[in-house]
Parts: sequence; C-alpha cells; structure tokens
Amino acid sequence: MAIIGTTIFSHIIPVICGFFGIVFIISGSLEEDKGKLGLGIALFLIACIFPYVILSVIV
Repeated sequence: MAIIGTTIFSHIIPVICGFFGIVFIISGSLEEDKGKLGLGIALFLIACIFPYVILSVIV
C-alpha cells in the first residue's frame, strides 16, 4: 500500500499541479492578469516542493 501512496504523491499530484501552474502562468502573462500569474507561480512551486515535503514525512 505504501508504494501506491508514494506514487500518487511523487508522480501524479506534482505533474497535475505543474501542468496547471504552467497553464496559469502563460494565461496570466498573456492576459496581464496578476491573479492568474500568481496562482500559476504558486502551483508550480507547490509542484516542485510537494514531493520532498510529503515523501519525507511518509517514508
């Protein structure tokens, strides 16, 4: 069961957050919407840091 949990937190959730982060960064910069741009940057940073924080607690 631990393998499934670590796979979700290390491969699935960060990819989804990173993808939507990049989409929001591009959308926010093209529309000059600081809210979308900030959300995209936050999502991308969460996608980068999330696996290290969660997996160090789980494993």
